[in-house]
Amino acid sequence: MDRRARGHDEASEDIYDAKFVKGVFDRCSGRYIAFSLICSFGFTERWRRQCVELMPTPQAPNPTGYDLMAGTGEVWPHLLERFPGLGAITAVDISTGMHLRAMQRLHAHRAHKIAFIEDDVLASDLPDASADFIVSTFGLKTFNREQHARLAKLVARCLKPGGVFCMIEASDPKGWWLRPLYLFHLKVMLPLVERMFLRGARDFAMIGTYSTNFGDASHVAEMLRGEGLEVEFKRFFFGCATAVAGRKPGVFAPS
Repeated sequence: MDRRARGHDEASEDIYDAKFVKGVFDRCSGRYIAFSLICSFGFTERWRRQCVELMPTPQAPNPTGYDLMAGTGEVWPHLLERFPGLGAITAVDISTGMHLRAMQRLHAHRAHKIAFIEDDVLASDLPDASADFIVSTFGLKTFNREQHARLAKLVARCLKPGGVFCMIEASDPKGWWLRPLYLFHLKVMLPLVERMFLRGARDFAMIGTYSTNFGDASHVAEMLRGEGLEVEFKRFFFGCATAVAGRKPGVFAPS
């Protein structure tokens, strides 16, 4: 196992284990939206919008698809704004708390458009060739390299011929002259904010740990290409976020 996948604060837990990830985000769910928005200075919302803008247009007139590691569903308004004819979104997330937060507080009026599967994405049995689109915003970091390879296979398997995808993640901006300040923000400031204002020093700090461990999405791009998908890799704001977008080759066949 990747050495980076072992432990947090000298503990021996595997931070990429599905139960560990579920616990982190269940405990974070109540304050996740505000914490993410404030501590990213609003960039997470901007990057979600840019993720949807980067995704190629689905060929189906009323596309249906998956939001993987869906969290609180903050990408859904951007999807529905760009694709007003969108048929349905199936959100897949391991965290009960994040989904309840999404549907009770944010998206009750969109419930007719949203279905939910509470499951570890990598253990789910999503049907083959069932999606016109797949999107994921800020969920890649909770997987290690071996899990990313499994995710690439799932994306390739679940997309219909001609289906499209885009996934974005906070990344390590190597080469940027302000990288030390960025890493200081992730590794020092986020835990400090949590200790001072959120009565804890573990769960939100894990988001910084996951992000710095992740690196960037370039290796995910190569894995997706290895599964036969057409892939574009893109950096945002000096590499502080990176995305992969593309299409599954083939001709769209109306159902």
